[in-house]
Amino acid sequence: MMTMYATLEEAIDAAREEFLADNPGIDAEDANVQQFNAQKYVLQDGDIMWQVEFFADEGEEGECLPMLSGEAAQSVFDGDYDEIEIRQEWQEENTLHEWDEGEFQLEPPLDTEEGRAAADEWDER
Repeated sequence: MMTMYATLEEAIDAAREEFLADNPGIDAEDANVQQFNAQKYVLQDGDIMWQVEFFADEGEEGECLPMLSGEAAQSVFDGDYDEIEIRQEWQEENTLHEWDEGEFQLEPPLDTEEGRAAADEWDER
């Protein structure tokens, strides 16, 4: 299980370090990144957490969902990105919600306030 971070920025920094650790001999300036993946989590207490991955090959499968590829992915790796923009592009239906300790599902658990609100909203559609 990968580590989650409270902010997208921390998750991106960690993923960058991980990418460089996985590709010894490449420094950050020379890294060629083609894929940026992310995953958003909502914990039981309502905290939001992020997980991010970078890959050298476009379309490479990881634990997170593909968000950006090619030059856009490289820009994020290089630190040239707008965190708000990435958060806005995230598709909420892909957010994983914690049901039990470390167990996540795409729907919020119904025994939480957030879950009830989401369920009510869903019924009203």
